[in-house]
Amino acid sequence: MYIEKRSELLFCYDITDANPNGDPLDNNKPRIDEETSINFVTDVRLKRTIRDYLYEYKGYNGENNKDIFVREIIYDDKNMYIQDGKKRAGNFENNANDILNKCIDVRLFGGVIPLSKDSITYTGPIQFKVGRSLHQVELQHIKGTGAFASKQGTKQNTFREEYILPYSFIAFHGIINETAAKHTSLSEEDVDLLLDGMWNGTKNLISRSKFGQMPRLLIKVDYKEKGYFIGDLDKYIKIKTEKLENKIRKLEDFTLDISKLLEVFEEEEEKIDKISYKVDKFLNIIGEIPSTWEKLEI
Repeated sequence: MYIEKRSELLFCYDITDANPNGDPLDNNKPRIDEETSINFVTDVRLKRTIRDYLYEYKGYNGENNKDIFVREIIYDDKNMYIQDGKKRAGNFENNANDILNKCIDVRLFGGVIPLSKDSITYTGPIQFKVGRSLHQVELQHIKGTGAFASKQGTKQNTFREEYILPYSFIAFHGIINETAAKHTSLSEEDVDLLLDGMWNGTKNLISRSKFGQMPRLLIKVDYKEKGYFIGDLDKYIKIKTEKLENKIRKLEDFTLDISKLLEVFEEEEEKIDKISYKVDKFLNIIGEIPSTWEKLEI
């Protein structure tokens, strides 16, 4: 069953003493809007998290006709050469339908499929805006000593440098577009796996730079009318704290006010078919989640 109606997503997670999305063009520093001191995370980072989770935990690893199209594959072990898009499409004999049938990430996020004589572009049914922290953040520069000598014949160890954020509470807003879904054959099962990947993929991203991420709130709004959505759900939630925003270090330092979001949902009640959610039990919220909302089983 393909997706036939539009949905909106609001996803919040936090990260402690780590780097949610380094910028390789700026010493891999966490990305910060210099005008506002707001931390931002690209949609590409979130999609990578979901892809990696589906690959590692849900069997989309190239076996049993389930795969991830956009992933790193070394095709020359001696020289460690990595496949480009054309070589990757060649794994599917340049058959676009075969790629769509097997690769859940193309059904979710679309992509450009470079075939042997031409290319096909699929607009992704799932689109996220850039995620932004709901408060100002503080950048910390850490120096340390490495385990190895800086060069042969010396007693001097190398130095290690990195940038982290002591804390960041980040919100992503997303759309599930039923119009694009019919072109990639996006199914309800695919969307269930997407939600699973957002929540559990964030929690299971246990790399050195990302360890410390925790999902806190996920809301999915299903609409009755095709093509309708409220928009900007992330603008209707805010953090309340007695601290300076850049001094927030943990969940206990603030409450998340969703009362305006609840008001908006009430105003749009006739156009909403269903709201489902998952909330972390340690997140302090201002505003009572209605009993009519359904809990997500992820």
